[in-house]
Amino acid sequence: MRGPNTWAVAARRPDGGISLREDRLRSRVYTSAFFGLPFIRGVVGLIEMVHLGTSAMMWSANVKAKADNIEIGRGAIAATITVSMIFSFALFFGLPLMVGGALNNRGGSLGFTAVEGVTRALLLVGYLLLISRIPDVRRLFQYHGAEHKTINAFESGAPVTVEGVAPQSRLHPRCGTGFLVVVVLVSIVVFTFVGRPVLPLLVLSRLLLVPVIAAIAYELIRLGARHAENPMVARLLVPVLAAQYLTTREPDPSMMEVAITAFSAVRSRDVALEEPELLV
Repeated sequence: MRGPNTWAVAARRPDGGISLREDRLRSRVYTSAFFGLPFIRGVVGLIEMVHLGTSAMMWSANVKAKADNIEIGRGAIAATITVSMIFSFALFFGLPLMVGGALNNRGGSLGFTAVEGVTRALLLVGYLLLISRIPDVRRLFQYHGAEHKTINAFESGAPVTVEGVAPQSRLHPRCGTGFLVVVVLVSIVVFTFVGRPVLPLLVLSRLLLVPVIAAIAYELIRLGARHAENPMVARLLVPVLAAQYLTTREPDPSMMEVAITAFSAVRSRDVALEEPELLV
């Protein structure tokens, strides 16, 4: 969980207790008004989501590893992240480009980017469905659901207790999964204006335009979340929320306790907290 000045992550230890890590957000990324400007904050938010999310995941992995007298070194973490990024780029950028070129060899840029975007969306859905069958990933998705339920309880005015959190929805309009859905849709529009240059320039354009797409998608997500009660906006949010059924599962009470612990740590530091950020 992240507030304006603090972020926290909690994890269940093998002995049944809960470990908690909380840090102040001291970087200029969080304290400077410039980085909070529209569109700028979207790019910063993407980098932050990767940085804090990875840090949280690695910390929680070490909670279990230390209980088993295993130490996960920085080298292993760096190697894991590097390999993951290369794999992600090849799967979600390289493969859609190849499919778009093969299925729309002589078509215009709109048809090419549409095929590329649909392929990327199908790959994302297929990938999430596949990994969700792994027991540890399914458990991770349950914790993701607990996180959403906790935020929904707070924002609805319900008690942030297991009893108050349990009946809440596991879907939330500011979720990172929904952000990915909007990114795919925005990328189709943005990449259309690039056309179909030679392959090296095509690949380079996909990399260089990621910040632009992230900035636009972030503003759309914020706009949608703020006006979710509007009937028209609610209809537009349907795919954003529906995608979260892929990355959330119903948590058990012990998982909700962990999410509440992380939330409470942020809440105790940031008393003016209005919209907690979801590190997903």
